[in-house]
Amino acid sequence: MPWINKESCTGCGICVDECPAGAIGMENDIAFIKDDACIRCGICHDVCPEDAARHDGERIPEEVQLNLAYVKKLLAHEYYANDKAKQKPLLDRLKRFYTKDKKVAEKTIEALETLKNTECL
Repeated sequence: MPWINKESCTGCGICVDECPAGAIGMENDIAFIKDDACIRCGICHDVCPEDAARHDGERIPEEVQLNLAYVKKLLAHEYYANDKAKQKPLLDRLKRFYTKDKKVAEKTIEALETLKNTECL
């Protein structure tokens, strides 16, 4: 999902005016994207003079770090802390959890390719 780099946004409002879905608002003179309204057209990326409208792929390292922080928080819980016998199964369960998300993404990408190649478009 596109996002706004708050440090780069000058609050000019061009993206708000140009968004065909009305998915961009302003708060404290900084643009923000309403994820549920965004249609992923990319216009915000094209019109922002400060390059503040950013692509979601840039957030992968940040999201990985958030996932790892979550895992470390779980491992630090008194139930798991200092108990390798309990930590190992937890890590295995978490790997299955993230593998499931990966499979869902892969299947969705496959379905999108099928949809792209159909005549209904």
